[in-house]
Amino acid sequence: MNDQGIPVAMLLALALAGCSQPAPQALGTLEWDRVTVPAPVSERIVRLDVREGQQVAAGASLMQLEPAQTRSQLDALQARVQQSDAALLELRHGPRVEDIDQARAALAAAQAQAREAQAYHARLQPLARRQLVAPAELDRALAAARSAQAQVRLAAAVLDERLRGSRSEQLAQSEAALASARATATAQSVLLDKLTLVAPRAGRVDSLPYKLGDQPGVGAPLVVLLVGEAPHARVYLPQALRNRLAVGDRLRVQIQPAGQVFDGRVRMIRSDPVFTPYFALTGQDTERLSYLAEISLGKEAAALPVGAPLQVLADAAAGTR
Repeated sequence: MNDQGIPVAMLLALALAGCSQPAPQALGTLEWDRVTVPAPVSERIVRLDVREGQQVAAGASLMQLEPAQTRSQLDALQARVQQSDAALLELRHGPRVEDIDQARAALAAAQAQAREAQAYHARLQPLARRQLVAPAELDRALAAARSAQAQVRLAAAVLDERLRGSRSEQLAQSEAALASARATATAQSVLLDKLTLVAPRAGRVDSLPYKLGDQPGVGAPLVVLLVGEAPHARVYLPQALRNRLAVGDRLRVQIQPAGQVFDGRVRMIRSDPVFTPYFALTGQDTERLSYLAEISLGKEAAALPVGAPLQVLADAAAGTR
């Protein structure tokens, strides 16, 4: 015993109790899986069909964006489809009978001009030998005759082209252009349908960040839905608990302060710490690492408010599969 009569064993117990570290705690909040419906285009909100907190079914209308510009673009693309379709049909039918007759008439005219030029050149040759015409005049007649023959060959080629019809390569190009125009119009039609925003899943409207008349940018979150049959606990595990838990372990969580207790199962644990990376710490500092984890809860927790604080109970820290 010491001078004051206190047993030494009691003093050691008190000292050890004072030096012992508190048990690690895993704290977090109650959350739901969230689905965000983004803005497909930057258009003005012209109608709101839901309010925050409302329960909606899958496919239910959420809001309407201004469709005028997108619909006009779709009309232009559909007109381009009709143009490409008509061009392909023209190639498939080939040249008209009138076009072929026109080519034949052009060939006949070229042949007649060639005969006249050849005859003129033939008449000038004896006169040139007798030096009754200048040599330059004979040269011009020869050039005119040769030019007329070239025009005959050109008209004959045009007639052959029209008689043979469209080439397979031209048909392939026209078919590809039509397919491209149709695909673009289809994409624009899908975009027009997306201007009427619908719920991708059944759930509860958690947030409507924009008001009627706003024009959010492309990709801006227009509606945030809470989906799923039950919420989950989003907690931060200290290093001491992280080493003892695995996906599938059963845990118990308690709503704070000292509220209802729920059974749950670990569905996800991040591999990397949320805050300070492990290589930046040494020694006992690694105990400060925190790892994000999610614990699935039952339907009995569905009535609790989102963001309610909770804690993993100490007696469940070891985890049971």
